[in-house]
Amino acid sequence: MTLFENLSFLNLYDFGAILLLFTLWCGLGWRIEHPSSTNPSTSFIMANYRREWMNQMIDRQVRIFDAQTVGTLRQGTSFFASTCVIAIGGTLALIGNAEQVAGVAADLTVAQAPAIVWELKLLVIVLFLTNAFLKFVWSNRLFGYCSVMMGASPNDPAHEKAASYAKKAAELNITAARSFNRGLRAIYFALATVAWLAGPIPLIAATIVTSVVIWRREFASQSRKALLEDNL
Repeated sequence: MTLFENLSFLNLYDFGAILLLFTLWCGLGWRIEHPSSTNPSTSFIMANYRREWMNQMIDRQVRIFDAQTVGTLRQGTSFFASTCVIAIGGTLALIGNAEQVAGVAADLTVAQAPAIVWELKLLVIVLFLTNAFLKFVWSNRLFGYCSVMMGASPNDPAHEKAASYAKKAAELNITAARSFNRGLRAIYFALATVAWLAGPIPLIAATIVTSVVIWRREFASQSRKALLEDNL
């Protein structure tokens, strides 16, 4: 069978579900990073605290606390990057045994499709995981840049370059955190895509649930409420 003949096993619900998946992934990410001034996201609020952190950093003569904090953030990016590599390897192994995946999927849905259809579904998961890996690696590198900039910042707040270096360190820190959050969202939607193995309706449901969970954590969580009580 040709590729187009194989794709005929995907109906309009499948294409609609995958369109919804990518639309909510991109749209939700954009909204989180570009919230309204009256309803900021948790990530946006944290960016202000990151700037204040760097302003306080230049006043500290001993910066062990700052170095340890950045080191902890880098460990988080390394952990998730390693996790993505393992997940990508496992998913690619499943693609190599698509016939077995088709057998398992047949127990979850009445739809019958050739192995290449399941391979395409698994490739979407790999796409999200690869995106997440790249985001985590870049985040790790940016946190490293931030560490260098913090080390280059003068200990004297009155120094002419102190404020400038603190601002640069803060922006690097914020950009690193943004990439880290993008990586997390990619993992969330990769998990939602697993539901596609059971059919388009489960994928739609998983996509909506995942989007609601992410939206709540960014715009309606207790942590956000706590941050807003004394927002900088």
